[in-house]
Amino acid sequence: MVHIRFEGRSYDVAEQHLGIQVGMGDSTLKEQVARHLEIPVNRLDTYVVDHRPSGDVIVRPEAVYG
Repeated sequence: MVHIRFEGRSYDVAEQHLGIQVGMGDSTLKEQVARHLEIPVNRLDTYVVDHRPSGDVIVRPEAVYG
């Protein structure tokens, strides 16, 4: 499962629906997410791809603390 957090909204999308395969790099994964959201990929430049131990992936804005 890929969890996407974009502009205050959350989306859960199956890897197969995004065309994501094992071993894809983070930049390729962001390209697939951008295509799914119908946005230019550069809008995800500051986003983080977090690979969870469960196998799930989270694409989210970079957290800023302090």
